[in-house]
Parts: sequence; structure tokens; C-alpha cells
Amino acid sequence: MALDRRTFMAYFGSAGLSTTLLPGVLWGIAQQQETVTKEMVAQAEKIAGLEFDDEERENIARALSNNVRNYDRLREVALPNSVVPAVQFDPVLAGMILPTEQRPIRYTRAAGVRRPADLEQVAFWPVTRLAELVRTQQVMPSELTEMYLTRLQRHDARLHVVVTLTADRAREQAARLDAELRAGTYRGPLHGIPWGAKDLLAARGYPTTWGATPYRDQLLDYDATVVERLDAAGAVLIAKLTMGALAQGDRWFGGMTRNPWRPDEGSSGSSAGPGAATAAGLVGFAIGTETLGSIVSPSTRNGVTGLRPTYGRVSRHGAMALSWSMDKIGPMCRSAEDCALVLDAIRGPDGRDPVVRDVPFNWDAERPLSDIRIGWFRSAFEQTNAEGERNRFDEAALAAMQRIVPGLIEVELPVQDYPLQAISGSVLGVEAAAAFDELTRSNRDELIVPDPERSSWPNTFRNARFVPAVEYINANRVRTLVMEAMERAMRDVDVVITPNSVLLLTNLTGHPQVSLPAGFTQRNDVDVPVSAQFIGRLYGEADLLRVAQAWQDATGHHALVPPAFGV
Repeated sequence: MALDRRTFMAYFGSAGLSTTLLPGVLWGIAQQQETVTKEMVAQAEKIAGLEFDDEERENIARALSNNVRNYDRLREVALPNSVVPAVQFDPVLAGMILPTEQRPIRYTRAAGVRRPADLEQVAFWPVTRLAELVRTQQVMPSELTEMYLTRLQRHDARLHVVVTLTADRAREQAARLDAELRAGTYRGPLHGIPWGAKDLLAARGYPTTWGATPYRDQLLDYDATVVERLDAAGAVLIAKLTMGALAQGDRWFGGMTRNPWRPDEGSSGSSAGPGAATAAGLVGFAIGTETLGSIVSPSTRNGVTGLRPTYGRVSRHGAMALSWSMDKIGPMCRSAEDCALVLDAIRGPDGRDPVVRDVPFNWDAERPLSDIRIGWFRSAFEQTNAEGERNRFDEAALAAMQRIVPGLIEVELPVQDYPLQAISGSVLGVEAAAAFDELTRSNRDELIVPDPERSSWPNTFRNARFVPAVEYINANRVRTLVMEAMERAMRDVDVVITPNSVLLLTNLTGHPQVSLPAGFTQRNDVDVPVSAQFIGRLYGEADLLRVAQAWQDATGHHALVPPAFGV
């Protein structure tokens, strides 16, 4: 069997060799060899950090030649992106006890809500207020649907947030919900609320493009679990919203999604469309996903409230897989309580995503904060810049929390104790390369739109072929140590306020995090949002969002809207 380019890549993927360190002549030698040779092994062992003698190299070469043949046999098996690996990540450590009692959800019933003369005035209202308009039949679902569809069509040319309008589906669904209301059936606070889906969630009858040219015509003939559950709750899907190509950045095959506060810049990613559309009042709420910042980052950039739930809280069935051990799905809304209402609709096992646990979510909008142990990440808040100054926005966020709950508990989180970037690089890159193995080997990865501000996915996928399997496993073993350290750090608290220095840590450990608008800074004389960050215990979203709700009620930053898109 000739050792062609694909076989060569497969072999050196096993051996851990980076092509950037190979003499160029080795490519020519490899392409002419019938088998892997000891000379190839000698080159590869440099990257593996090992040294063998000639006899050992001969033995390795024979074994690797057999491996190459095995790789070819494995590749004969079709592996669509939806197939999950048999090895699964679990953020719950041995001995952890999770709650089991589910109590009735208690959410805010907005009092005295009245329909304005111009319905578009409600475009920026939180779900809690929109829900009261619908419940009292002052506004019908079809009216809200048409209002938001109109705003999407009016503003998309400026923001580039829409991949596909699902107008036909939305109108049919809204009409059914109108009829239910008139017949006395009210499904709950999401009944008739229009929403937008990040375009990695499957919706039957519409393309699911993953933001990338190779998949722009992809049709998946089923609904993602999240779509099914929001349908059941009465929410109305009105658009598939943009995402950075294959969940990176804010550039997709149609251009760059824009920030409503400053349309000359991008909206961050990869949940670019959900962040921008929610901030601009084009949807009632949106659903995003996060592997390593893709909810938190666009929530910060666009000034919305974004919740990344605990890993294993929401089913990912019907969502594009990037990293099976790190992908999460969560709401992007206008308030913390909105996030609670959406999370309650989409959480829990579905029998299709094997990592999802059945853990109660006991949202109570009136729970006393005295029942919740709240901490602050002291050393992170005390960090200074080159001029010796602390971040004034972080300090203001902390001061607001201290006014609400004096005597916060000091905690130290393990952000400096372990090589978090190295763990992420070994885990995320390898899993992403496996998820898009066929794309790389077919050379269709060249169709991915490059993001000049980031390393491109094609390079990441290619480089990951050369990460030794042993290093991937050991990175996950170190990840276990990080999870144990995080559990010790969170032992005496339920919620922690922190600067946004924990994003990598919490994505690796699976802890939930919520990003809240926290004011504005100026870039080139333009106000742009900044955020405050809170993290919770595993499956502790109810406590996390209750504290976030109290902080928002005290600060009011979440109620501000981008001037160019206001009504």
C-alpha cells in the first residue's frame, strides 16, 4: 500500500509529529514508501519527546504500518457529526451528592402590564413582561411574531444576524397558539414568545448551515431537542441566526455579524447572531452554544444576559458537535429571570444525549439571598494593569454585590494552579478535529472563511492530527485534578462573583456561568458594553440566576438598549 498524503497524515497523527518540524524531503520519501520506516519514526519521536534505538524504531515502524491499515479500515465506516464517542465526560466527581427534589417553579408575574399603542415599543421587553401581555390576551402570539419578523427584516442588512427566516413555520405555529389562547389554554411564560436559534440547531424543513460554506445547503430532516422543547413550551421559532463558521468567531459565509452598539465591529462569537439579535430587540430571546466562550463572549460584547448551563444540563441532540466533552447549550436573553424561564423549558434528559442528567431546577424568583452562600474571587479582583490600576468595572460590579449582600465569602479558584490552556489545546483541538475529520481529509476545509483575528479551524484540525493519543488522555487526567481543585474551592459557597478570568476554568470543569451587562466603556468615543460574571456550583443554576437577578435589579444595566435600534 502506497503511503499517500492521507495515510501519511494518519500515521504521524498517531506518532505525534508536527509537519512544521519535518524536513521537506520527508514528504517525498513518505509518498514513495510501501511501509512506515524507522527513519520516519526517528523524525516523529522528536515531537513525542522520546528517544529510541534502531531496534526499537524497527519494531515501532512495523506496528505503525499495521496501524495505518487499521485507520483505513476504520475510515470505511461512515461517521456523521451526530455520532458521539463511546468515551464520555462527566463533571460530577465520585461522592458528589446532587439534589433530587423538584419543586414548582416560581417566576415573576409582572403587575400592571399594558399594551402600548405602538406594539413595537415592547421589542426590548423581557420575557416576563411579554408573557403577561400574552397571558392576558392583550397581544396575541401572531402579533408578536409579525412585529419581530418585521424588525429582523428591517435591521438585518445592517447587522447580518439572519441565516434563514423561518417565517412560514412561525406563522403557522403562532396561529395555533392564538387559537389555544382563545380556547383557554395557556402553555406558560414562553407561550407565543418569538425566539431565534443559533444555526447549528436542526430545524426540520430549513437549512442548518453551521455558518460554513461546505454546509450551507445542509438539510437535517429532524428537530433538535431544544427546538422540540421550545415548541412544546409555546415559543415561536422565527429565525436561524448566524454563527461563526463551525462555531468560531463572528464571520460566517455571508459576512461578519455586527455589534448593535457599534455596527462597525463584529459581535464576537461564536453565538454571534443570538447575541446581536437579542441586543437589538429582534427576538424575544435566543439560544446559543458554548464550548470555550461562545455564549459568554458575545453576551459581553452585545450587552445581553447569557447563561452557559452546567455541562450535561441540556441535551445537544440535533446540535453540531465540536467538542463532545465541552459543548453546552444555553439561553441568551434580556434578564437573568428570562434565562431561568428558558432553561426550565429546555433542560433534562431526552434519551438521545447520553451525558444529560435528570437534576431538579428549582427556580424561585423570591428566594431570600440569605439562603445562598455568595463568594467573591478576591485575588482576581485585586489584579492590576501595567499602570497599577484595578479594573474599575469589575470593582463597580463587586461593590454593587457587596451592597446587596455584605460580608461576601472570600474564595480562591484554581486558575493559576494548572496549565489550563494546555489542557484545552489538547482536548478541544483533538475532539474538534475528530468531529470534522471527513472535512479535513476531503480537503473541503479550504472552503472555510478565514477569520483574520483567530487561527483558522482548518489549521487547528490539521495540527490536531499530530497530537499523540497519550497526550490527549493525560490532558484529561490533569482535567480531573482541576475538577477536584474546583470542588474544594467551591465547597463553602453556592455562587461566586468574579472577573471574566475563569472562562477557561469553568468550561473545563463544566460549572455554570452567567454573563450580565455591567455598564459601558469607550472605544474611539463610542460606548460599548462590559460585563459582570457569576459562576455557580454544578447544577446550581437556580441559585446562580437568583443572585444574578438581584444584582440586575440593583444595577439596571440590562435595561439599556442600543440607540440605533431602539423604538
